[in-house]
Amino acid sequence: MQEAQHATFRAVVCFALSILLNATGHAQTKTSGHAALLGALNTLRQQGCTKGDRPAKPLRENAELSRAASLIAGGRKLEDALKASGYRAVRAAQITVRGAAGAAALARSTLGKSCATALHGELAEAGFYQRGTQTWVVLAAPFSPPAAAQAGDVHARILALVNEARAQPRRCGAESFAAARPLRWSSTLQEAAAGHAADMARHSYFSHTGRDGSNVDDRASRAGYDWRAIGENIAAGQMQADAAVQGWIKSPGHCANLMAPAYTEMGAAFAVNTNSTAGIYWVQVFGATR
Repeated sequence: MQEAQHATFRAVVCFALSILLNATGHAQTKTSGHAALLGALNTLRQQGCTKGDRPAKPLRENAELSRAASLIAGGRKLEDALKASGYRAVRAAQITVRGAAGAAALARSTLGKSCATALHGELAEAGFYQRGTQTWVVLAAPFSPPAAAQAGDVHARILALVNEARAQPRRCGAESFAAARPLRWSSTLQEAAAGHAADMARHSYFSHTGRDGSNVDDRASRAGYDWRAIGENIAAGQMQADAAVQGWIKSPGHCANLMAPAYTEMGAAFAVNTNSTAGIYWVQVFGATR
């Protein structure tokens, strides 16, 4: 009886080991397959689709994007698949390839017109799902705003970029501006900017008018700024200060604020709420005291 129990125990152990080895082998095959797909895609980003294409930075694999790719294979749309997988993207694209298996599915000759999509410079992460001779790829630029701890560096960067822009003559739409004097940083104007940025992020709206009906002059006065000139720029969705300032420079009205010689000071702030529409909101307040 005891020997029979030992034999049964050995059989159970062997069966369990067999399952573990099979599962491990399957996981390795899956990982290896994705590694090969990622390698093929990154090789393509280095070589380009046509002569003269600039190399693009290598992508990294993201498990949530691979989950999204599997959902797309099951019939979901890109936006729904990203939401279901829990991935927030600033920019996203999908590629579907039929008729090739393994890494060959992501060769330049196989991708055809989709090759240019794979080279987009803003894309940083990728996910994969492959079934037989069909491959689904999801590419994305992740939502990666600056951390609150970086606020000081971000504010300094905004001020530097604004003063760099003001240092040279500029045309803002139909209006021309001469070079203007550099602005000083104002902690009071920063306070006014921070309050509005936080309110927009918290309540997911985008407007110069606050939910309480206030405008920038009201908010500056409320913060204790005794102004004779006041103005405001807002932006939403940009991940970095450079992108926010560039957006203001390219917009005639915002550019005019940025170049206005009447202003002597500025403050700025950003606020993040991943559940809001834009995710990140920027506010820049210009002023001159009485």
